[in-house]
Amino acid sequence: MTEATLQALDGLRDLAMIKWYVITLLALVFYVYAREINEARRTKNWDAVLAGLTIFGVDFFNETWNGWILHFTQRSAFWTTPGDTALRTMVGWNIEIMFMFLLLGIVYYHTLSKNKKQKILGVPEKWFWAIGYTIFCVFIECVLNIGGHLVWEYPCWNLSFTGIWLILLIGYFHFFCFAILVISLKTMKSKLITLGIIYAVPIVMNIIAISQGWRY
Repeated sequence: MTEATLQALDGLRDLAMIKWYVITLLALVFYVYAREINEARRTKNWDAVLAGLTIFGVDFFNETWNGWILHFTQRSAFWTTPGDTALRTMVGWNIEIMFMFLLLGIVYYHTLSKNKKQKILGVPEKWFWAIGYTIFCVFIECVLNIGGHLVWEYPCWNLSFTGIWLILLIGYFHFFCFAILVISLKTMKSKLITLGIIYAVPIVMNIIAISQGWRY
């Protein structure tokens, strides 16, 4: 295993690592969702909440298959987060990242106008902002990588031209694609079924991993 992997496994899901600022971050996430739920009850439009939960769910899946890569290679996941954190939940996931992704979908939703036919530079607005946020997220990821906070191990997932395109497409763009899919569905039932499937896949994968005693 790589040095970064060993560091990421050290203290994995160790509750003794929790720092007090987690409580503040948790309260802020609760506040945002409480406001969104209150607004949804009034307007009957739950898309902001669903967008938030969708992007978090897709990230949950991403972090799960990333952990599976570590298990099967016994070398490294595609990305690891070995640095300081208030709680490392997986080798490439920590509590700070989780809180961010819980909010990202809501931020994306509120960037959209109410006019569903709106275009920016000739591109449908929902796709323009999906591309824009993807590029911004990858830029931040590159900064974290350069700073040593987010470690990439494999040649296909790095700062090369091919690697950046893979990170753009598999690392972030599909998050927004799923958010667009969910909020574009016509009925609440279909939205909830889709959201349920998004969560069911990583949940089953993690149940399998836990039952086998895998560490990632």
